[in-house]
Amino acid sequence: MSRRPPSPRVLCAGIAVRDFVFRVKALPPRGTKTNADQYFELSGGNALNAAVGIVRLGGRASYAGPIGDMADINARHILDDLAREGIGYEGVVHVPGATTPLSSILLDAAGERTIATYRDPKLSQARCPDPGWLLDDCAIICADNRYPTFTMDICTLARQRNIPVLLDADRAMPLGKGLLTISTHVIFSAEGLRTTTNIDDPGEALRRIAGITHAFVGVTIGHNGMIWLDGNGAVRHMPSFEVETIDTLGAGDVFHGALALAIAEGQDILHAMRFASAAAALKCTRLGGAFAAPLRKEVEALLAQGVVQPAVSSRAP
Repeated sequence: MSRRPPSPRVLCAGIAVRDFVFRVKALPPRGTKTNADQYFELSGGNALNAAVGIVRLGGRASYAGPIGDMADINARHILDDLAREGIGYEGVVHVPGATTPLSSILLDAAGERTIATYRDPKLSQARCPDPGWLLDDCAIICADNRYPTFTMDICTLARQRNIPVLLDADRAMPLGKGLLTISTHVIFSAEGLRTTTNIDDPGEALRRIAGITHAFVGVTIGHNGMIWLDGNGAVRHMPSFEVETIDTLGAGDVFHGALALAIAEGQDILHAMRFASAAAALKCTRLGGAFAAPLRKEVEALLAQGVVQPAVSSRAP
């Protein structure tokens, strides 16, 4: 009897955060107070959440990124959560005297989140001391752009080894050299694309990005699905799955993790995006950030209900 080959390993590089989540009926007006219906703590952050989503889908994941001092209790909580999920954390760098990133999160009745995050400036100076061995047996990098100095070291060596790099461009970033141009796949958030290009129309903004990189480029637009450019420069749109939203926290990160895993498995980009969309949609139906990410069988069951074909919304001039 032949043994099933091991699942691809994805290295998730970037930010890890300790989240303090308050569930409220509605956001309070400025200068007022409100009571929370529920409170919980959990680990979060783009790269860490992506790793959680990957292992829930049956993949293997490792996390690399800077966190607080070894004496920082929130750093210890993050390492405990990674270990509990079976996520490797050999790439974690403790920064002496630094505080692990912290987020205060308000979740309203519709499941939308409002976030305030503190990131210790010391963490931005951290470097990955020896990224080479982290790439052994690595099928793809899933990186965010919170710590570009740290992740650039990893992604540069990955590309030298012909390992693809999927970039979660969740924040504004320079249009010149760097993560934007070295990545093989760049998926923006709507805010990240708009603030990077200063262009409101997402299709035009993607064309601006495509003019400076050879990467596959796309943007997630929440419940409206996602938009990307195909090989002919056409702007394509894929709708999202219709679900009852309970908690959007971590959904975008689960999308990126699922997309990275699907690419590593050899799925074509269209099926990979649909797979990721289904994973993100199911996550939104459950409370608990990325730790509410779905299992593989649940995603496959949703996909079996039917795949919506993407429409061509406009053509490149």
